[in-house]
Amino acid sequence: MTVPRYWQQATRELSQRDAVIRKIAGKSPGLTLRSRGDAFSTLARSIVGQQISVKAAESVWRKFAAAVPAIRPEIIRAHDSDALRACGLSGSKVVYLQDLALHFVENRLNVTRWKRMSDDDLITDLTRVRGIGRWTAEMFLIFYMMRPDVLPVDDIGLQRAMSLHYNRGRPLTRLKMNSIAKRWLPWRSVATWYMWRSLDPVPVEY
Repeated sequence: MTVPRYWQQATRELSQRDAVIRKIAGKSPGLTLRSRGDAFSTLARSIVGQQISVKAAESVWRKFAAAVPAIRPEIIRAHDSDALRACGLSGSKVVYLQDLALHFVENRLNVTRWKRMSDDDLITDLTRVRGIGRWTAEMFLIFYMMRPDVLPVDDIGLQRAMSLHYNRGRPLTRLKMNSIAKRWLPWRSVATWYMWRSLDPVPVEY
């Protein structure tokens, strides 16, 4: 597992600016964002996790991982679709996973250029794949690329946490979320991770 080099600095600066983050970070000693270090499996996990709870996503992922010899593009691309659906995947997610695998097999993604690309350009590259929208791309930026300043305003967990901590549980507009998050610059990925921890102390790893 890879840990971001900027984590301690980011946590320190966020804690100085935001009492909510300071309290959450104080309850999460030694925990950090971690990357599994594999681009394909990170994107595949994000697709599996779309629109379902973290617990449900983990259950489906375990069945999926047990059903195939390895989580590699060439294997997923060629695997029987019905067998993948039997893992609890919807038909559309099977299509998305196999299309993602095809993009890797045929080198359709600019993998070698990702490190040099801006967040927005990388999101544009990824969202050419079927089933990868902005949320999935943002999860990839946070969990694989470890970009420090991503704010996934469409994430349900982030929406819930911010409404609880900054609006007495009432829903927040995306405009308001962005306004609140200005205090987190340039560490919005880190702040998002702590928002998630306030709802579930067990870190999610894509």
